[in-house]
Amino acid sequence: MAIWFARSKNLVSSLRHNLNLSAILNKCDYSPRPIFFTTTSQLSTTSFLSPVASLRHESTAVETQADHLVQQIDEDDGQELDFPGGKVGYTSEMKFIPESSSRRIPCYRILNEDGRIIPDSDFIPVSEKLAVRMYEQMATLQVMDHIFYEAQRQGRISFYLTSVGEEAINIASAAALSPDDVVLPQYREPGVLLWRGFTLEEFANQCFGNKADYGKGRQMPIHYGSNRLNYFTISSPIATQLPQAAGVGYSLKMDKKNACAVTFIGDGGTSEGDFHAGLNFAAVMEAPVVFICRNNGWAISTHISEQFRSDGIVVKGQAYGIRSIRVDGNDALAVYSAVRSAREMAVTEQRPVLIEAMTYRVGHHSTSDDSTKYRAADEIQYWKMSRNPVNRFRKWVEDNGWWSEEDESKLRSNARKQLLQAIQAAEKWEKQPLTELFNDVYDVKPKNLEEQELGLKELVEKQPQDYPPGFHV
Repeated sequence: MAIWFARSKNLVSSLRHNLNLSAILNKCDYSPRPIFFTTTSQLSTTSFLSPVASLRHESTAVETQADHLVQQIDEDDGQELDFPGGKVGYTSEMKFIPESSSRRIPCYRILNEDGRIIPDSDFIPVSEKLAVRMYEQMATLQVMDHIFYEAQRQGRISFYLTSVGEEAINIASAAALSPDDVVLPQYREPGVLLWRGFTLEEFANQCFGNKADYGKGRQMPIHYGSNRLNYFTISSPIATQLPQAAGVGYSLKMDKKNACAVTFIGDGGTSEGDFHAGLNFAAVMEAPVVFICRNNGWAISTHISEQFRSDGIVVKGQAYGIRSIRVDGNDALAVYSAVRSAREMAVTEQRPVLIEAMTYRVGHHSTSDDSTKYRAADEIQYWKMSRNPVNRFRKWVEDNGWWSEEDESKLRSNARKQLLQAIQAAEKWEKQPLTELFNDVYDVKPKNLEEQELGLKELVEKQPQDYPPGFHV
């Protein structure tokens, strides 16, 4: 078994006096030494040597053991200790690991604020076709957020949540993935779904909860999902998707699929236990999962300074044995390169990767929030105008001669027209019948659920004025 042992003046004196080992340690260095190990065959549980206990050890076996111990003590500090988790070197200096490095982890970026490529940048080239599509989708997402937000303010839908300021993370990450990759979103990633082919009509149907809504009207607006597009339905509870992503990634690994799981989380979500469980599970199981954290500075009204004392999120990956990178989330080229590279590592090497995308939530947390109550309007305006990810990417596309003012006007006009038509059509659809509230949970409906359904029907029939027009029993 392992024996904990340190060199000291008293020990040396005891060994010399009681075991007649006069040759031991003639040097005068009595500084504390680290522990060391011997095997169970060498020492028993009762053979720890101390000034008091040494009188009990007078056999030749003890002399042999003592010689072995002294030999171990005199060896240099390059020796390794064999723990159950693997071998580790040791030091005789007591030194605590600092709470954080004196220098923060740098942020990977390609485009400067003027939309120009930084010299000697290391990135994956983007073709004209891909770049134009990326910009078109970023601009469309902006228009969609604006119109749906206004629709909520008009009372036409009950809730909405924008991605303003985070369009690059949405679209560039989606562009870097394969359609076969399974996405487990948080709730601020509609751009990933838009990129994969979710139509504006499908977005509107979900927000209005009509008969065409895949969720059958049971979810709040913006809780999208699509089996066809490998996009898990959004769930309101924070961070539950992370351990699920670890399981999805492991399933893809077991099935030998050329795909990975990709999951998103905000900075506030990293305070949830599921964040740590998800990363640890994926690391231990070597599951192909790309974890993307949108560090936008605010978890509703809670600033990141109240979330953690570490250097952001990127350093947490290393603690779990996960390769990690910090990227400028407002730089579409950097996000694209980082996510595509991470995806390649995850699939080919069968390992998880963590990406911390540094950005800023320009919009309110949701339509239920007024962010001017806890942050300065000047701060919001600065990020909206000077650090806008859509404007930055547009400058780069325009500088390459791939985009014009005419293209811009045409795109935004068409997107607005299509969205308004989608909303008008969604409003005309009938709502889901009341029976759908009780379906799809049990194969055979239990008696208590049948009683609840009957009671609700009777209430609707008795007081129809309390329910919206078109509500069907």
